[in-house]
Amino acid sequence: MLTRLFHRDLVDEVIAETGRREARSRLLPARVVVYYVLALCLFFEDGYEEVMRKLVNGLGFLGSWRDGWHVPTTGAISQARQRLGEAPLKALFAQVAMPLAVPGTKGSWFHGWRVMAVDGVVLDVPDTPANVAEFGKRPSGVAGVTAPFPQVRVLALGECGTHAIVAAAIGGWQEYERDLVQQILPDLEPRMLVLADRGFYSYQLWAQAAATGADLVWRMKSLVDLPVLQVLPDGSFRSELVPNRMKADFKRGKRSHIPDNARIPVRVIEYDITNRGEDVETFRLITTIADHELAPAIELAALYHQRWEFELTLDEIETHQMPHSRILRSKSPELVRQEIWALLLTHYAVRDFIREAADDHDDGLDIDRISFTRSLNIIRRQVTNQAGFSPSTPPSSDHRND
Repeated sequence: MLTRLFHRDLVDEVIAETGRREARSRLLPARVVVYYVLALCLFFEDGYEEVMRKLVNGLGFLGSWRDGWHVPTTGAISQARQRLGEAPLKALFAQVAMPLAVPGTKGSWFHGWRVMAVDGVVLDVPDTPANVAEFGKRPSGVAGVTAPFPQVRVLALGECGTHAIVAAAIGGWQEYERDLVQQILPDLEPRMLVLADRGFYSYQLWAQAAATGADLVWRMKSLVDLPVLQVLPDGSFRSELVPNRMKADFKRGKRSHIPDNARIPVRVIEYDITNRGEDVETFRLITTIADHELAPAIELAALYHQRWEFELTLDEIETHQMPHSRILRSKSPELVRQEIWALLLTHYAVRDFIREAADDHDDGLDIDRISFTRSLNIIRRQVTNQAGFSPSTPPSSDHRND
């Protein structure tokens, strides 16, 4: 189930590209360590040696693993992870992770746009001096007291319909999502429609994201003044964004003082949502889609709430893939990042498996109807029963300890 997506030749390729190919024969070659780190993210509750046994037992049954090979100690496995580092897993993710929806995939499209979203999640990591120095601890709210664990922030771009994460950035908890999103802007493409919550908006970031050619539907704080330049038949209105330093002129009606190249035209959709306590919350969306007939306001308002699908994606990782303690296992920043890329890769593998199952259904089953947890458990069982890679070179080789 792992090697069908992350096949051996591709793994060898990223190992070579990142300079992690071994100079000498080892008990744990880099290729094996890559698959092993992926397995760690499938079996979070098991120790290092137990995860290795799960892999080796399945391979031994298939005759793909030499009988004389023995499971290394936890220390040896940890050293092998350190030699491998973050780079091969990050490169593997960049090679493999791409949108999964095809034409006809339910819940993935809006009038020809591929519906995407950006959001982030904060994960706990072990309380070691290195992790504290790199990622920091969040204040607890009590003076002089911090959270018990350092935390790492993961910002991701994902496909709403398939829940596939296709790009990510990693930083300390104190790094703003708005800053991390800069790292995934190169992954935005024309014909994508990207949804984002109000915490992401800034004039500069909006301009940069729109320049990628992707279309945007972002929520914006309702307190920000936006001039009504033209009311459209669907209830939305045309407006303009300007830099903060020019807002004073904007408010005073001195629009002529603002250069044309500083004005960004947007279309605005405003509507109210009644929450459970009968409280009314006003939503304000801004979009790059100017044509109200192609994308009516009521449809964009309904579409925006597909962003919650991406929040469920992050919850799949934090709640279902990770252990009940919700703490990653790596004790150094390099291995924390390695583990996160592996976590994203294994999540992508599960989501690819689910998408194939939905596509194979006679009626084109909606992906949301297939359980992530059940699919994850199926793959966990498959890991111990199947394998598509060999840790050793052919019998004629002199390298007997690979």
